[in-house]
Amino acid sequence: MPKLMRKQILLAKIETVSGTDPTPTGAANAILVRSTTPQPLVVDNVPRNLIRAYFGNSESIPVGEHSEMDVEVELAGSGAAGTAPAYGPLLRACALSETVTAATDVKYAPITGANETVTLYFHLDGLLHKMIGCVGSVAFDITAKQVPVMRFKFLGAFSAVTDTVNPVADYSKFIAPRIANKTNTAAWSLHGYTGSLSALQLDLANDIAWRALIGAESSVLTDRKPAGSVTLDLDTVAASDWWTKVRGAVLGALSITHGTTAGNIIKIDAPKVQLSNLQYSDDSGVAQVSANLILVPNAGNDEFLLTVK
Repeated sequence: MPKLMRKQILLAKIETVSGTDPTPTGAANAILVRSTTPQPLVVDNVPRNLIRAYFGNSESIPVGEHSEMDVEVELAGSGAAGTAPAYGPLLRACALSETVTAATDVKYAPITGANETVTLYFHLDGLLHKMIGCVGSVAFDITAKQVPVMRFKFLGAFSAVTDTVNPVADYSKFIAPRIANKTNTAAWSLHGYTGSLSALQLDLANDIAWRALIGAESSVLTDRKPAGSVTLDLDTVAASDWWTKVRGAVLGALSITHGTTAGNIIKIDAPKVQLSNLQYSDDSGVAQVSANLILVPNAGNDEFLLTVK
């Protein structure tokens, strides 16, 4: 009988001991996703390169194997200020700390070293794929008239696929997001400018890799270079001189708040943002300008802050 792609369930649970399966369950650890791109088995091969008296390939020898998974999740609150969102384990596995202030907010900030790992269970219509010891990276997309989303990429150890009945997933901890627009996206600014914003993308851009050595195999996260892009309506030089800012490599703050009701408010802050590569475009006849963004640390581990409140 064919397998149905719609019958997907993703579970995620932080590992108390990195590389040790904490056994996530559908009742406690289900992640409500918009899309998945699983690569259940990624194999590195080394060719034998044999010399023989006829044309043709030499077989290759597998030297390492792991799993990869891309996941898209809606960017929304937890339903109650000061309660960590159910997607929090995914953020924590992207080298972000989680700081909970009861009844107020939950903050996710970059860390360097000692980052956490997560176990992912990907169920596909009766097939269970386990990814253990996962680290990842995340990108945020807030575009006008669209649902704000987070796009994750994870690497982890491959486990043999098994025939396992899909669990019952509890998604009650996930709440409906709000469309990005004038009403729901309460405030934003870039270098002090607060005009008409069309799209904002921010990528934590973690450097993640799978390392296969003699006696050890694991996913590693070794650096980050947060970047992004912005698209907004073109305004006067007096309103904001983007051209001078790019030429002078000027650093300025970025902030955006999405949501107006406690329990479903998302705020992103970056204290030092540099713009580059200005480009014009047409949106329904209206001139727009786009720029690439580079997020720079201030005192360290503070180039990005996500607040859920």
